[in-house]
Amino acid sequence: MTLKHATSSVFVFRRITPGGWRLGLIRHPHFGLMVIPGGHVEAGETQAEAALREVAEETGLAVQLLSPPAAPLPGGYRPPRVAPPWWIVEYQVPSDPHLGAPHVHIDHLYVALADGREPPAAPGHPFGWYATADLPGLDMFDDARLLALTLLDGLAASPGDGGPGSEPGPALGAALLAWLGKP
Repeated sequence: MTLKHATSSVFVFRRITPGGWRLGLIRHPHFGLMVIPGGHVEAGETQAEAALREVAEETGLAVQLLSPPAAPLPGGYRPPRVAPPWWIVEYQVPSDPHLGAPHVHIDHLYVALADGREPPAAPGHPFGWYATADLPGLDMFDDARLLALTLLDGLAASPGDGGPGSEPGPALGAALLAWLGKP
């Protein structure tokens, strides 16, 4: 039987003026590749909580998750909504510090925005901001590069929502969703 572990990973974006949108990447300590922040969901936390914790631990940043457009809950529904991921995917992974055998990560992929401030804490891993033009030359997983390039293109083409000093709103999420649906 294949072991499956819940993980959360985050495409963290920041608008840098001048210059436009950038993607935050860390150097993975085990694989040596540039990756989006993320890791295993710990007992007692949701995938969204794990996403925020992993970003803080690995980059030193506090970010705001950008929820994809979702069906509304009916009025009077009391339980709080948990921030949904943009995608849930399965990755076959080799042994890692959590498990000494190959296994599967069920990865909850989130999109988040960072403000223009420098991280209040030191990053746990080497970290940097990368433009669209930088990504083809980086050592990174091809699937992550494909999603990152698509999201960066969608952000560049989106309305001004999510800029410095503004709250990321539904318009930015809807613009990204529309961009992802383009052939």
